[in-house]
Amino acid sequence: MKLLLDCREVNSNLRDHSGQTPLSLAAEGGHEGVAKLFLEDDKVNPDVWDYGGQTPLSLAAEIGHEGVVKLILERDNDNPNLGDDSGQTPLSSAAGAGHKGVVKLFLERHNVNPDSRDASGRTPLSFATKEGHEGVVRLLLERDEVIPIYRIAAAQPPYYFLPWEDVKA
Repeated sequence: MKLLLDCREVNSNLRDHSGQTPLSLAAEGGHEGVAKLFLEDDKVNPDVWDYGGQTPLSLAAEIGHEGVVKLILERDNDNPNLGDDSGQTPLSSAAGAGHKGVVKLFLERHNVNPDSRDASGRTPLSFATKEGHEGVVRLLLERDEVIPIYRIAAAQPPYYFLPWEDVKA
């Protein structure tokens, strides 16, 4: 693999039929060693969208590949706030899937918006709340930037998804 990356004729950002790059495939598969090799190559763009609108970071975050997420976030030229076709960020994907370790990695970054909204106004907090991921909800609520009672367009505030016995006046 290293020999291929060192070869000048190899385009490490080449896309397959679904728009995925080699880094996307490594990220989606959770292959940390392979992802690390690609990320060490300055020619590799970590922010390339596939035809579904997902980046290597969003693929790894959604599936919960914590090691790959950490590697991509350590890269200086990534944009962790890039949303997919509906505006959902990698943090929202991880929060909705309940990947607490991945969410924690995002929240440790100064350039991650913990209250980002997708096209429907949903936030990482609303995704985590809807799916009942209490640990992720608690992590997000520790951040001052997270506004738990925001309502926009058709989106409901996060408490809308809680069972009535959990809603405190």
